[in-house]
Formats: sequence, structure tokens, C-alpha cells
Amino acid sequence: MENITKENIYIVIPAYNEGAVIGEVVQGVRQNGYEKIIVVDDGSIDGTFDAAVMAGAIVLRHRINRGKGAAVKTGLVAAKNMDATAVVTIDGDGQHDARDIELVISPLLFEGKDVVLGTRMFATKNISLYKIVANRIANLLIRILTGIWVSDSQSGFRAFDAKALRLLFDVGDRYEYDSEIIRQIARNGLKYKEVPIRVYYTEYSTNKMQKQGIINGVKTFYRLVWNIIS
Repeated sequence: MENITKENIYIVIPAYNEGAVIGEVVQGVRQNGYEKIIVVDDGSIDGTFDAAVMAGAIVLRHRINRGKGAAVKTGLVAAKNMDATAVVTIDGDGQHDARDIELVISPLLFEGKDVVLGTRMFATKNISLYKIVANRIANLLIRILTGIWVSDSQSGFRAFDAKALRLLFDVGDRYEYDSEIIRQIARNGLKYKEVPIRVYYTEYSTNKMQKQGIINGVKTFYRLVWNIIS
């Protein structure tokens, strides 16, 4: 395993119209000792790009909105080209706690894992019943399609070592990305672990229009099945 230090860990943050909060997200990461931060502005039409630059991130931009998966892949490719030995992905809407980066990195450092999946603790009062039920259904479908059971197949808080970075680019562009990663773990025999993370759903994050709803969930499942059989 390649030597992993804070100096060669990159934090990748996909962002679409997150101008109101992306600066705080980047600052939170920096306050926890991580300076290699890549924000991928996925065709935003607000101030996301400028806010991320002002906060001190490396900012890449898609000219059009291509989807979360495409934004994450752009960030992973960039980090790999910058000689990252590990990458942590977090969402750009402020729902994740940068203090948990240490938790998801630890199994890469000390347990030889290739991928770490952050598992959101859903037993909190600010998470809707709909989101809990939808997540459990998604977990069951992923189990049927991949043979792997995970507690939170839709979490965007994840860590990847250099081996995983070399293997995880054949994934979908949109919200099926989160599920497709699980399939790639199974396909490539990657060693993975789940760790509990905190999550904060604010009025801002829950009201965002691009958040995955029922229709997007059906589309995600369709794309995942199509990727498997095609």
C-alpha cells in the first residue's frame, strides 16, 4: 500500500448550485487539517465557482450540468493526476461533518481497506421517514443486484485508496454513481468497510430541487440494472 499522509490525501467535493454553502464546506475541511481540496462545479448557474475559489479550493468546472457521478469522476481523475494516494468524497451541501474525514480515512491507514463507506446515522430527529425508507429499499436492491449488503448505499461520504482510484472510473454520471460504486467493489474484489458518520439535514439541503426523489430513484435503479446487463 502506498504511504498515505495528509499531504497526499485529496478531498473531492461535487457541487451544483451550492454557492450559499460551499465556502463553509471548504473551510470546514481546511480547519480539520486538509488543504488538498478539489471542488467540481457541475455547471452551476449561481456563485458556486467563485465561492469555492475564495475559500481556497482547487476548482474545476463543467460547462453544463452532467450529474453527480460525472462531477465526482472529474475530481477523482484530477486527484489521481496530482498523485493522490487517497481521496475522500463529501457532498457540497453541508450535510457532512468534516471531522468525520479522520474516521473514513482510518481503515485505509490501519486496516488495509481499499474503500470506506460512510454510513449516515439515520436515528436522528431531523431525517424524514421517507428518506429512511427510500434508503433501505435502495440497500435491498443493491444487495440483490451486487450480492453485497451495505447499510447506506446512497451515502456520498467515502474514502478510496490508490488501488481503488485505478479501478473506479467505469461508473454512471448521475445519482446511480453512489450505487454503481458498490457494484464496482464487488466486481473488483475490493476490501471495504462501513463506518458511522454524522449527517445534518438543514432546510437548505432538504429543499434543494436536485435531491433524489422517487422519480430519480426509479431512474437510478433502471440505469444500474442496465449497466449490469449491458
